[in-house]
Amino acid sequence: MDVYAAIAEPNRRRMLSMLAARELPVGALAAEFDITFQAVSQHLGVLYEAGLVTRRRQGRERLYTANPEPLREVHEWTGQYQRFWNDRIDRLNAMLIKRRRKKTRAS
Repeated sequence: MDVYAAIAEPNRRRMLSMLAARELPVGALAAEFDITFQAVSQHLGVLYEAGLVTRRRQGRERLYTANPEPLREVHEWTGQYQRFWNDRIDRLNAMLIKRRRKKTRAS
């Protein structure tokens, strides 16, 4: 599964955010969701397949942690839209300044 498909699901995005903060076992993750343990495991499998998490065994537990590297592609792709929004914000700012100057002159 590709990164975009993996992060399309809200539960997976939330799991990824939690794992970005610290390494967690499956059980700790499952306790934070109103879905079955099996569903949490399946979501983690999707994140793992996309390269967004790493896992390791510690005794009988599997510990997961975020691997943000695959998100670089998403960041670069969305970056092209940042210029779009920055341009719109700059035009809005210019319009507001112009309106404020008109109002000040009228007073």
